[in-house]
Formats: sequence, structure tokens, C-alpha cells
Amino acid sequence: MRATRVTRATKAARGARTATHAVLAYVRSAPGTYIWLAILFVTTVAVHHMSPEFEKDFLRQRSTNINELSQHPVRVLISSALWIDGGTWLSYAVLYTVFHATAERRLGTARWLAVVAGAHIIATLISEGVLALAIHHGAAPPSSVNTLDVGVSYALAGVVAVLTYWVPTPWRYAYLLVVLAVYGTPLITGRTFTDLGHFTSVLIGLACFPLTQSAVRPPPKKWGPRRIRKSRNP
Repeated sequence: MRATRVTRATKAARGARTATHAVLAYVRSAPGTYIWLAILFVTTVAVHHMSPEFEKDFLRQRSTNINELSQHPVRVLISSALWIDGGTWLSYAVLYTVFHATAERRLGTARWLAVVAGAHIIATLISEGVLALAIHHGAAPPSSVNTLDVGVSYALAGVVAVLTYWVPTPWRYAYLLVVLAVYGTPLITGRTFTDLGHFTSVLIGLACFPLTQSAVRPPPKKWGPRRIRKSRNP
């Protein structure tokens, strides 16, 4: 009986070590994703220790609103991607693992980062530009220049879209329709600048098709002992 318990404990320990090694290997395969996620964990904890009034003012200074973009464009474009506006960190951990980590492993860190940066920056500039036009024509209140606009959703939308090219057909078309519906329906019904930003990010992700082509690599060679073919000639 005791030997059986020891054997079970040993198997459980080996299973735990195997699972741990598998998780660590997966994390190492997508370093950019999990470094970003670690930063979001720290900033989320920091936000939870702020008073509501201070938090609102603090995040607005790191927001990609029209006022901050006109004064500190580079700083806010970077800092706005380091904070979560709504939702829990755990939910983003799941989304990052499912989408960002998969895209980084497929594209490589540099190409994945290009998709992330392109979706985040271009969608922000387009959506805020449209909002500026709306303010100019009286379709939006002047106070919108200081609206709170932080978060990582534009980058996520772009990555969700670029993954379309790795979904095997015929499921690829179903996946694409779902993505367009998820991000296109709010644009039709809500018509806010963030809805426009999300849909723009999807289009940017789909436009990154050339990056997916250059990321295709031949399968790794299997190294092992080579067979020596003997000549039949005497």
C-alpha cells in the first residue's frame, strides 16, 4: 500500500513538473506578449490603489485624446497601451494567451510587434481625427478633446484579425465573418469613435497579410544519425 502511494505521488510530481515546463516553454515562445502582460499586471494593481478622482485624472494624462495627442503624441501613444480601462487583468491574460501569444509565435516577435503597433497607432489617429472633425462640425461636444482613451483593445483587434490567415479553410471564412460581425456591429449601432477605432484595427490587421507570408518558414530539419548508403559496386 505504501509503495503504491509513493508511486502515485511520484507520478503526480512528474506530471506537475511536465506541466510547469510546458507552461514556461509556451511563455518563452512569446516573450513580447508576456512582458506586456506583466506590465499590465503592475499598472492594474497600481490603479486599484488610486482613489477614483486621482485615477481619472491620472489616466486622462496618459490618454490618446485630442488634447494629449496634440501636445505629447509619442508619450501618450506608448503610455496608453500600458493601462487597462475596464475589465479585469485575468480576462486580458486569457485573451493575450489565446490571441497575442499565438500571433507572436506564428509571426515572430518583430512582425507581431509591427501588427500591434500599426493597429494601435493608426487606429488611434484615425478615430481621434474623425472625432476632431465631429467636434469641428458640432456633431460632438468640445469637451470630447479631453475624453479618456486608454487601453489595449485596438492592438488586440488587429491581432485577432491577422490570425485569420492561419485558420484553415473553410473555417477561415467563418472566423472572418465572426470577427467582422463582432467589431462591425457596434460601429453600425453605436457609432462611437472607439467603435471606429476597433473596426479600423481589424482592417489594419487584415492588411498585414504580407507579414504573414514572410513569416512562413520551412519545417525544422530532424537531426539524427545519417544512414550511410553502401555502394553496390565491388
